[in-house]
Amino acid sequence: MSTSEVVVYSDPQLLAAACAARLVTRLVDVQAARGSASLVLTGGSTGIAILRELRHSPARDAVDWSKLDLYWGDERFLPAGDDERNEKQAREALLDHVPVDPARVHAMAPSDGEFGDDPDAAAADYARVLARNTRPEDHHDVPTFDVTLLGLGGEGHTASIFPETPAVYETDRSVIAVRNSPKPPPTRISLTLPAIRRSSEVWLVTTGEAKADAVALALAGAGEVQLPVAGARGQRRTLWLLDRTAAAKTSNVYRPRIL
Repeated sequence: MSTSEVVVYSDPQLLAAACAARLVTRLVDVQAARGSASLVLTGGSTGIAILRELRHSPARDAVDWSKLDLYWGDERFLPAGDDERNEKQAREALLDHVPVDPARVHAMAPSDGEFGDDPDAAAADYARVLARNTRPEDHHDVPTFDVTLLGLGGEGHTASIFPETPAVYETDRSVIAVRNSPKPPPTRISLTLPAIRRSSEVWLVTTGEAKADAVALALAGAGEVQLPVAGARGQRRTLWLLDRTAAAKTSNVYRPRIL
C-alpha cells in the first residue's frame, strides 16, 4: 500500500544535501537486496543541486555505480550538448564523476540524433528502451523504478506534464512528445503519469515560495488534470521533500516539522 510523507527543511541547501544522503541510503539498500537499482533523474535547479551534493558526499562510493540504471523523467528536445538539456546538466553535476556503466545511462534522444527533429519518434524509442529493461516481475512495459525524482512548477506541472494539456490525459503510452510547452523550450519528451506511477517510490522535491500553492493543493487532494503533480505517486511511497517556503501553505492539510 502506498503511503505519503512530507519532510520540510529550513533551506534549499540543507534539502539538497539531505536528499542526496537519502538517495545513497536507498540505493545501497536496494543494491544489497537485489544487486542493482534504478533511479529516474529530474532537471531544474533543485534536481541538479541534489546531484552536486551527491557528487561531493563522502558516502557516494557506497553506491555501486556500475549497477545502477539511470533514466530521465523528461528532457528538453534540443541538440546534444545543449546547456539546457537535463542530460548534460546531470553529467556535469554527477555522472561524469562517478563510474557509471554507459550502457545503463538511458538518456532521451536529442533533436539532432538518430531520429532527427521528430520528437514522436524519439519518444517511441524511449518507450522501447523502458520495455527492454523490464524484468519478469514488473508485469508491465515500464520498469518498476526504485526511486523517481521529480520537481514541480508553480502551476502544478511535473516532468513535462502541464495542466489541462494532452499529456495529462495520456493513459496508454509510457513516453510522449510534448509540443507547445507553456515553459520553454516548447518541444520536450516526457514520461507519462502512468509510467511515473510504476515507481516504487516517487520523491517530489521542490523549493521556493512560488511552489507553495501547488504543493498545498496537491496535498489537499487536487485532481491531476488541473494539477498534474497530484497524479505523481509511488506504488510504495510518495515522499515530499520541501524547503520552508515551499511548505508555507500546507498547514491546513499538514503541519510540518521543519528540520
